[in-house]
Amino acid sequence: MTVSAQSARRLAETANVARVELRRGGPVLAGSYLYEGDLLVTGWHVHDVHQIEYAIGGVVEVETAAGHYLLPPQQAAWIPAGLQHQATMNPSVKTLAVMFDPAVIPDGGDRARILAVSPLLREMLLYALRWPIDRAAGDKVSDSFFLTLANLVSDALDHEAPLSLPTSEDTVIAAAMAYTKDHLQSVSLDEVCRAVAVSERTLRRQFQSEVGMSWRTYLLHARMLRAMALLAAPGQSVQQTASAVGFDSMGSFTRAFAQFCGETPSSYRRRVNKIAV
Repeated sequence: MTVSAQSARRLAETANVARVELRRGGPVLAGSYLYEGDLLVTGWHVHDVHQIEYAIGGVVEVETAAGHYLLPPQQAAWIPAGLQHQATMNPSVKTLAVMFDPAVIPDGGDRARILAVSPLLREMLLYALRWPIDRAAGDKVSDSFFLTLANLVSDALDHEAPLSLPTSEDTVIAAAMAYTKDHLQSVSLDEVCRAVAVSERTLRRQFQSEVGMSWRTYLLHARMLRAMALLAAPGQSVQQTASAVGFDSMGSFTRAFAQFCGETPSSYRRRVNKIAV
């Protein structure tokens, strides 16, 4: 994608943000929504409710103006009310969203976050399926349940997982990011500089200034997030994944992955491929 195309796409996205009303049955305090199916890109939109999205199986990606977030199985994305975002439901995904009236969680913040889901929070999110967000009215039982769940979610907001990539409004940096993500298997800084028509010195300086990290750190994070997404797919081997994200050595890949994720690629793959429901 060229710099001009990247800029035009972002302007188009900003200009076409839709408000999606989820509480179609009535002004309920909170409720749930289950999605299971093929590839779906929602387009840019906002809600008047807070949303916590839990990936039961498969991988969900959430994009905002501030970052690109990866939601692998057994992690949750927090999307506060009013935040413009776009979600990509990758093939064979099963995901559960629970929405809250902003009054229930008044300190929801103004940015998306990826949260580690504790066993208790996971079970309560799944239990919320009995109360869809589009039901006609709440009741004492459901309201009490969702108030308790809201307290757990509020506590989880203090424990953010580093599963996101920064974005940039700078056209050169945005194009460099896009090229890097599209060529993870064999990308080099020299290739990126040629693609965006700047010198290595200029790109290094601009990248650090604009993003707050070096290009090489961005590349490593992009490779690790892509590896997590690939390993969540049934039948995907660790060796295939290492090669797909640019590692020739299994040892180097395992060390990098373990340092980033806190567990080896093999153990992560086993965990996320367990059937949760």
